[in-house]
Amino acid sequence: MTSTSPATARSAARPAAPGRAWLPLAAVALTLVLWASAFVGIRHLGESVPPGTLSLARLVVMTLALLVLMKGRVSRLPNRREWPLILLGGITWFGVYNLALNESERRIDAGTAALIIQVGPILVGLLAAFFLGERLTRNLLVGMAVGFAGVVIIGQASSRGTNGDLLGVLLALVAALTFAIGVLTQKKLLPTISPLELTFWYAVVGTVVCLPWTAEAVDVLGDASADTIWWILYLGVFPSAIAFVAWAYALSHADAGKFAQSTFLVPFITALMAWLLLDEVPPALAFVGGAMCIVGVLLARRTPRADRV
Repeated sequence: MTSTSPATARSAARPAAPGRAWLPLAAVALTLVLWASAFVGIRHLGESVPPGTLSLARLVVMTLALLVLMKGRVSRLPNRREWPLILLGGITWFGVYNLALNESERRIDAGTAALIIQVGPILVGLLAAFFLGERLTRNLLVGMAVGFAGVVIIGQASSRGTNGDLLGVLLALVAALTFAIGVLTQKKLLPTISPLELTFWYAVVGTVVCLPWTAEAVDVLGDASADTIWWILYLGVFPSAIAFVAWAYALSHADAGKFAQSTFLVPFITALMAWLLLDEVPPALAFVGGAMCIVGVLLARRTPRADRV
């Protein structure tokens, strides 16, 4: 998933043209469906495509798709102060995130993985408190406790189920952590770099991280079926490049807070897709843990009463 700083989005927000007020909502709906489909696609490819190969191939396709969306032009190169954050964001969010999530979904179902990723916003708040000097509020601590209790429940449900194990849950949690690190770097960089170009540079760095799997990718993809190739192309173009553009469009035409909570629908859309396409659903207890993760995020995002206007 890609996240845009709410403050940045609000400052750039402008209403849609008359008669087109439905377009931002349609863009959000498209984004949620595409992000959900990514979990299903990764799960579908898990048995035939190793995590390193899938990460490298998807990032290469994504990078090329973003370059096409930018019409083959990069307005400027990042400067010396921007490069460290770009490297950190690209290595964690696009490199390690993809590797961890891809391996995770070889062990747990798509819906469960999507549920665990929802703790990412809690981790963003916690890391921001320690590294950016933002307030460590009681709501954040309570939300973190509830959210991680949800992860424990998901872990217990998945480790007892036939379609998952504890290591898969832990890898999904690693993916959530790297997502949070990436969001923090994005928050620092968005005032000076456009969202599209920033994502492009993250994708380039993530691709470099996955280059050690080049030989494996050549061997695997050389014998891959057309179905596998098409799924990889889909993952790189639609849930990555196109979903990012749709989300950025929505945030630029409406208050970010209006749409931020909608990302909680992704795990449930994922579970529905996985049921229809893969004939699998998360363990029942995983939905309880997932609901706790979402409640934890909502609690963590609550503004303390003293700070409300």
